[in-house]
Amino acid sequence: MTKTFGEKVIDFNRHLHYPGKLPAGFQVMNPYVDNPETMEVMQRFYHKYYNDTSQRRFIIGINPSRHGAGVTGVPFTDTKRLKSICGIEMKSAHTHEVSSVFMYEMIDGYGGAEDFYRRFYINSPFPLAITRQTKDGKWLNANYYDEPDLFEMVKAFMISSLKKHISLGLDTSEAFVLGKKNADFIHKLNREAKLFDRLTVLEHPRFIQQYKSRQKQEYIDKYIVALNS
Repeated sequence: MTKTFGEKVIDFNRHLHYPGKLPAGFQVMNPYVDNPETMEVMQRFYHKYYNDTSQRRFIIGINPSRHGAGVTGVPFTDTKRLKSICGIEMKSAHTHEVSSVFMYEMIDGYGGAEDFYRRFYINSPFPLAITRQTKDGKWLNANYYDEPDLFEMVKAFMISSLKKHISLGLDTSEAFVLGKKNADFIHKLNREAKLFDRLTVLEHPRFIQQYKSRQKQEYIDKYIVALNS
């Protein structure tokens, strides 16, 4: 029996494991291991929105944040929007993530979650959260490109992950990359592994929320025009 797109995503997430090394001071968080409810709500989300075998286009983030997919297991989705928009409540955690605010305003402008997720799949080339220890011992969000050594260590895993994402049922003619610095590295990986015919770069939701909030509607419109092209 053919698996749905959602069942393939659930299988992918269920077997997620980073086996490689990391530079000193960095850690990888696996939300599916850390909190059993994360696995449960993630499965409910993909059964709800991806219960078909349709092909989708890929929107590529950086890596999950501790307060977004690092908790819910759903990219760019904090617990607030998981409940209020997707109708899936998470009882063991309550998070607010700024990128999620922009993303769901854009999704609403696009036509709502059902229309949007029927056409698009969001994930990251490094699909687990990365944290970095500060001098005073706190752990903060980190990006896979924060240090050259970190990128070199995770690069092979990222290419493997991107290939696995494609195998779920993605249209490889065009992918959308969130964040200009992210795009520099995705272009590099794409040249090496020949994954997508074309990469379209959009500003990252966190950048828009933090630095361009007054022009937010312009960026929402820019996203929608690009995604409808």
